[in-house]
Amino acid sequence: MSAYWDEYKSKLISAKTAAQLVKSGDTVEYGMFATKPIDFDTALGQRAGDGLENVSIRGTGTVLPVPEVIKNDPEQKSFQYFSWYFTAIDRKAGDYGLACHCPFNYHEATLLAYSPDFSHAWADVWVAQVSPMDPSGCFNFGLGNSHNRGIALNSRIAIAEVNRNMPRCLGGSDEFIHISEIDYIIEGSDQPVFAVPPAPEANDAERQIADYIMEEIPVGACLQLGIGALPNLIGNLIAESDLKELGIQSEMFCDAMVRMYERGKVTNSRKAKDRHKSAYSFCLGSQETYDFLHENPRCASMAVYDVNSPSAIAANDNAVSINNILEIDLFSQICSETHGLRQISGTGGQLDFVEGAFHSRGGKSFLAFSSTFQDKDGNRHSRIKPLLTPGAIVTVPRTVVQYVVSEYGKANLKSLSIWGRAEALIKLAHPDFRDELIRNARELKIWSRTNRIPF
Repeated sequence: MSAYWDEYKSKLISAKTAAQLVKSGDTVEYGMFATKPIDFDTALGQRAGDGLENVSIRGTGTVLPVPEVIKNDPEQKSFQYFSWYFTAIDRKAGDYGLACHCPFNYHEATLLAYSPDFSHAWADVWVAQVSPMDPSGCFNFGLGNSHNRGIALNSRIAIAEVNRNMPRCLGGSDEFIHISEIDYIIEGSDQPVFAVPPAPEANDAERQIADYIMEEIPVGACLQLGIGALPNLIGNLIAESDLKELGIQSEMFCDAMVRMYERGKVTNSRKAKDRHKSAYSFCLGSQETYDFLHENPRCASMAVYDVNSPSAIAANDNAVSINNILEIDLFSQICSETHGLRQISGTGGQLDFVEGAFHSRGGKSFLAFSSTFQDKDGNRHSRIKPLLTPGAIVTVPRTVVQYVVSEYGKANLKSLSIWGRAEALIKLAHPDFRDELIRNARELKIWSRTNRIPF
């Protein structure tokens, strides 16, 4: 580190001084997921209402602590907050008009970050938590590689907020930024890195769905597990199964993947791309998972394009993608990101992996859902609907959907007619809703008298 120590000291500033660099009209990009700055955000939040105006803050999957630029400026006198992917914090802020979603397919983030064709999307100021500088003068992006490097390099001002608790996640691609590529350094207060609370116990429907999907996973599969209890459940089942020689190429590295490694299920030996390494772009999990990733050469932190582009996914045989959805209509249009007009999450990488897995030789994508849900008043509703809820966003078009799975079965919708899709989906619905869905299908003229459903 000594070769870069003088430069390090020359770029070292306080969080308060760094916050003063932000000007009215600026776009400030906070780091992705757990790399969101903490000390800088606190200092910037304190500038709310001091003459600073129309500053756009962009995050990706906002985690605790709640950004001070939201908390300290409820009237948005200085700040407007935007998020590329909504979490519970973003949803709550959105309910009060304090956060707005930026829609995109996740693999495109790298392209937006680097390409001059999208310079309108570049940030004026980039700030993210990083691990301490290594002897070669590099700061590692830790748990949030994503598109951090591209945004940093193309910002007017790049600021690294050092947190000694941030794991050093080896690459990969784009997992670092060199001291010569940044303008300023903040030595943060070394707060614990945000860790995800343990997932709730899987219910009976989720266990049945997991069993259906497990039947379809071959030896040597290259896996993507999405966010939520079900993908983690499947990962834990894989850890206890007879499957072997598995690979991982997943935008998110999740807790269950550690179990899979511990049981010897993951070798990445059959991958055509990034052989012998698990490729991922960010991690949200437990401290145990963060410790596992720290300086682990068997795992490769990568720019999201290198993980999520459909061509990168398809490069490996037997790609298996598993994600949750919120609702599906009888035309097989899928919404995974909104409840009506309320933004819940985002497209993220779901469409990337649905397309990529289908084009992989032997690949399969699974979109899973429990057949019903309860509203806040305890009323039960079907997730299979005649038409998507008004205002619901189509996350996965019907032309792209492959396997859908509920606790009542699974169906490969590829090549099925509109009539065939309606019939297959009604078979996956809760029995209490099937007759009504058949009536709906007839009214929509997507039901033929030749349709048969042997309940």
